[in-house]
Amino acid sequence: MNQPIKSTDIHQSILDDQKSQDRRKMMINGVLLLVLLAAPLAIYPVFLMKILCFSLFAVAFNLLFGFTGLLSFGHAAFLAAGGYTTGYLLSNYSGLGTEMGIIAGTLVATGLGLAFALLSIRRQGIYFAMVTLALAQLVFFFFVQSEFTGGEDGMHGIPRGELFGLVSLEDNLNMYYFVLAVFIACYLLVQRVVGSPFGQVLKAIKQNEPRAVSLGYNVDRYKILAFVLSAALAGLAGSMKSVVFQLASLNDAHWHMSGEVILMTLVGGMGTLLGPVVGATFVVNVEYQLSQGPLRDWVDPILGAIFVLTVLAFRSGIVGEIQKFMRRNLS
Repeated sequence: MNQPIKSTDIHQSILDDQKSQDRRKMMINGVLLLVLLAAPLAIYPVFLMKILCFSLFAVAFNLLFGFTGLLSFGHAAFLAAGGYTTGYLLSNYSGLGTEMGIIAGTLVATGLGLAFALLSIRRQGIYFAMVTLALAQLVFFFFVQSEFTGGEDGMHGIPRGELFGLVSLEDNLNMYYFVLAVFIACYLLVQRVVGSPFGQVLKAIKQNEPRAVSLGYNVDRYKILAFVLSAALAGLAGSMKSVVFQLASLNDAHWHMSGEVILMTLVGGMGTLLGPVVGATFVVNVEYQLSQGPLRDWVDPILGAIFVLTVLAFRSGIVGEIQKFMRRNLS
């Protein structure tokens, strides 16, 4: 006679699966960390730092879009706000440490994100996206017209300075490991947020917002918190990017940059932790390779074709498709 399945057995099975997933996640993170630590020995550090900055930008956007379901067309505003603020402070206040300039840029982007959230969060769907785009365009024109930003020329010659007055960031290797440390810290923060009760509520809002409301959650408050955190991380990415390249460009505030981070997220895998990193790496490499060859004038059309192909045929993105393949073959 068949024995009934005990609830304790089911609970133990769930715990074992969770432990297995955690071990697999730790192994993947460990391998990636080793690769990133050794990467500057084989690849130009500045190019790697560009990938890390855009990866952080995509991770920030994915927190809002991939896990909360809010499609923002204005995230370029936060990237640029962080970059311009850090660039201005480091260029005009020589006694200010690089770390303080980056923190200041992040705080300005955070405040701007709060303003965006309060003005747009009650809108949904395409209306939310259009409001964020309109607000971002206002920020863009502010940067164009302002004297301190350098207008269309942007800010040049931003000093890298020293970290805590001890480590010179003029050296590319020092700068790379600083950017890597910041990126890892932010990635782990997002990983922790997504796995927390707060993150579970964000996922619930994305899946079924009316149900989340009926369960008693203050949905608008959760959305605002997610938006502000996403803006802060995007501003941090912009601040580091301005220090790495010693340049704050008007291109960072253009709507095209908001579209590019959407492409990175979708190509890598929306709603996955590693997807935006993979997507940013892919897009940055494609742009670089195309710009070096005879197809340099076709960069935007080719990226557009990749976007359409992803939406039509690979909606889960690179990481999502790999995860589905592994589930099918391991089950």
